[in-house]
Amino acid sequence: MKKCHLLAAVAVALMWGVEANSQDLSHAWTLSECIDWALEHNIDLLSRQNTIDRDSIELSTTKLDRLPSLSASASENLSFGRGLTADNTYANTNTTSTSFSIGSGVSLFNGFRARNNIKIGSLNLEAAVQDLEKARDDIRVAVARSFFQILYNQEILGVAERQIQIDSAQVNRLAEMLLAGKATQAEVAQQKASLTQSRVTLVQAGNELSLSLLELAQLLELPSPEGFTIASPEGAGSLEERLLPSPESIFASAVENKSSVRAEQLRLQSSDATIALAKSSLYPSLSLSGGIGSNYYTTSQNIPQSGFWDQLSNNFSQYVGISLNIPIFNKFATRNGIRSAKLGKESQALRLESVKKSLYKEIQQAYYNALAAREKYTSSLTASASYEEAFNLVTARYENGKATITEFNESKNQYLKAASDLVQASYEYLFQTRLLDFYRGGAL
Repeated sequence: MKKCHLLAAVAVALMWGVEANSQDLSHAWTLSECIDWALEHNIDLLSRQNTIDRDSIELSTTKLDRLPSLSASASENLSFGRGLTADNTYANTNTTSTSFSIGSGVSLFNGFRARNNIKIGSLNLEAAVQDLEKARDDIRVAVARSFFQILYNQEILGVAERQIQIDSAQVNRLAEMLLAGKATQAEVAQQKASLTQSRVTLVQAGNELSLSLLELAQLLELPSPEGFTIASPEGAGSLEERLLPSPESIFASAVENKSSVRAEQLRLQSSDATIALAKSSLYPSLSLSGGIGSNYYTTSQNIPQSGFWDQLSNNFSQYVGISLNIPIFNKFATRNGIRSAKLGKESQALRLESVKKSLYKEIQQAYYNALAAREKYTSSLTASASYEEAFNLVTARYENGKATITEFNESKNQYLKAASDLVQASYEYLFQTRLLDFYRGGAL
């Protein structure tokens, strides 16, 4: 048995790897491709979809419960010893009897219980669908956040590589100046130390990029991040033109289209149907039934008996009946059931308000994060331009012998830090503005 389980696990792993490798990893993935792939292969989403399918089957069963029932039965009985004979006397004899019957029944009225059960099942199924969409939204946001983190780490890696290029050029330059007697051994050693630190920074940036690629690959359910790259989104260069709508306007749109709110609204409607279902026990119920049947009888006594088909014909019977059940007193169970259903509705109404407030808080946080990111982006843009200009001036002075290597390195570090801050601010601002658009019903 353990061997079978092992083989099954290996087969599943191979199928998973083949399916993942069937996706072309040779090109850079766009954000929309990453989101689509994650939505299709996320295990939690697949599990939720199975739950929805099961709820759909249960709803179908509830709807079909309104149909009449139909059943057939057949029995064979053997009797030994003293018993009742065909002429209504008792004697020691062996008898057999065979009976056949077909019956049907249908509920004519049950206090609207069937209708309310169908309504509850339909609303709960719709709510489960909205829950699935909420989970899909969470996946979209998680993938987008990881996607932009990779973009940021790629830019930081580029800054680190640029830093190495600058330091390497200066090491070579100082080495030539040392041979010409225009630089000291200490200046060369200091610049080599700066180059070594830049290489450490490059390794760290590479590790951060690898980890962010691994995180996104895991979100996409890919077996490995090897060969996995992403493409920069369009519109990243038009950040200055982006306008931020107010949190109130975003919330007004989000309440209308966000699945988390819609799911709780559907459950609030379901609670009304639950109250109606509890009240259905106050009504009488009416049902109709009918059927046909016949039997065949034999005995070991030497008594002339009719043949099988003659007995079935002679013993053929039909019945039809109607049943009325009027509730009078059930120890206040119905009353308490109605009270409990009403409390459930109040709790659901509070749950709906809680979800709305949580959504508004999320929107507020995203809005102020976007404001802060915009301010940081604007200031970083100015700072980066200023430090770049200062670095160019210091570089010119240094090459003309009017600035020290220490001044050069300080200016270089300030310039590269400003470039890193600008990269971080730009992608944070881009992500936050897209997140606000997403709350309004747009795509990430």
